[in-house]
Amino acid sequence: MIDFAVKVLLAYLIGSVLGSMVVGRLRGGVDIRSMGSGNPGGTNALRTQGKAFAAAVMLIDVGKGWLASAVLPPLSLPAIPRAVPPIAAWLPVACATAVIVGHVYPVFYGLRGGKGVATFLGAVLGLLPWLVVPLLLMWLLIAVLSGFVSVASIATAVSLPVFLWVGEVQPRAPLLAFGLFVAVFVALTHRANFVRLRRGTEPRARRLWLFGRRGPR
Repeated sequence: MIDFAVKVLLAYLIGSVLGSMVVGRLRGGVDIRSMGSGNPGGTNALRTQGKAFAAAVMLIDVGKGWLASAVLPPLSLPAIPRAVPPIAAWLPVACATAVIVGHVYPVFYGLRGGKGVATFLGAVLGLLPWLVVPLLLMWLLIAVLSGFVSVASIATAVSLPVFLWVGEVQPRAPLLAFGLFVAVFVALTHRANFVRLRRGTEPRARRLWLFGRRGPR
């Protein structure tokens, strides 16, 4: 149990390292939490700082999800016995869960973090690499058809437990529990987006939106 608890805590701390804050510090102290939507995630980074900045943010946020779910669980910690079955079967998904929670509620930044989508995709990359491609394709399709990044993100997260159920993945119970957590948690992190969607004030990603393209004059 000590191995389990220590690794879950480390995963949370890894999640608390926000890509936007790291890149912003390297760029001279840029804090995108005071710009645009105020969200320290990839979408706001793209809108306020450009493609290169956003790409670096996404690389860090996806990378830490993969690190926590794929690299951290099998590590041998000095003087700490490894977790044994059946507890060990839950360790990768527990670390994946903790890294997402850390991104949304980062201890290093006053519990004010992002919405967890990039980190959730990184965690899935570590747990089930084959699933990342269909999830990304779903996200892109919905973003192009709706023009809303938030709708694409929510739908992708909600689809995760469906993919896991249909795919009959193993270990089944831990992975399905993780999928259900992601679906609910990511939806909750987009509460403000739901309100703006209902009011008709949610901004569209017009560069992605298929129906937002202007035809020739």
